[in-house]
Amino acid sequence: MTSSYCRDVIQRTDVDEAGDRIRDHVRTTPLCPVDSDLIGGRAVFKLEYLQHTGSFKARGAFNRILRARENGSLDPATGIVVASGGNAGMANAYAAARLGVRATVFVPETAPAVKVARLASYDARVVLAGREYATAYEAAQEEVSRTGALYCHAYDQPEIAAGAGTLALELLEQVPAGLDTVVVAVGGGGLLAGVTTALDGAATVVGVEPAGAPTLRSALDAGRPVDVPVSGVAADSLGARRLGEIAFDVASRLPVTSVVVTDDDIIAARSMLWDRWRIVVEHGAAAALAGVTSGAYRPEPDERVAVVLCGANTDPSDL
Repeated sequence: MTSSYCRDVIQRTDVDEAGDRIRDHVRTTPLCPVDSDLIGGRAVFKLEYLQHTGSFKARGAFNRILRARENGSLDPATGIVVASGGNAGMANAYAAARLGVRATVFVPETAPAVKVARLASYDARVVLAGREYATAYEAAQEEVSRTGALYCHAYDQPEIAAGAGTLALELLEQVPAGLDTVVVAVGGGGLLAGVTTALDGAATVVGVEPAGAPTLRSALDAGRPVDVPVSGVAADSLGARRLGEIAFDVASRLPVTSVVVTDDDIIAARSMLWDRWRIVVEHGAAAALAGVTSGAYRPEPDERVAVVLCGANTDPSDL
């Protein structure tokens, strides 16, 4: 099997390889049927927030570190470095700890305290840098240059995106009748890229992003990834300043629909998940559901839809 890891794009073979590589390190997350009167169509939730560290990011983290170990690009003495608003940092710190690798995580000063505390629990060295992901990223790059550590991007590396796509491989097995649509939240686009690549045209992917950080919509409109202002209730997890190059490549080649939702839409969807199912997710994860419940995307009556609930690292006190 030929891998495309030498290029800054991903193919279905990369997701298949990632699935084999991380199978013994991640959880197969379950599905939950959804009442059709709430969403329309025949819908299920993919409960990816039950993944290790509370988000899908563990998939890409394990794939990146294990792949680097395979090809000799990981030095255990220097370990890994990641810049993250929280979820990617936790996932990489957890994966590194499980694999016996040192981890240094750069996070914006705006990262929720609950996520910073979790990082420390995984024995990661935590460095606060600036108020946006972009600033933490720059600081992390300086650390990599100085130490030679392996950099684990939050979303825009082939191994990271391919690892995220393994949740779609599970979906294909869990819904043998097939799916028409998979709805995912979009920040930097690693999840979008991986899921879309894994499905390889078998279903359309709907990428939902907050109006406060419309990276996908802006990239599609401009014909390339562009910087966007970052604000809103989901900025702690969907706060990338621009769409990743890998996600843009994938969205340019495969069927992707872009929808944008408001903060009010996201808050309402998050409350609905708690009120109806007692599911607690972060605002970024609720954005995926908001894409449907807000009417921004309207499934057909017989459409088979999966909504990915991708993260639960949140303070539940405001539900």
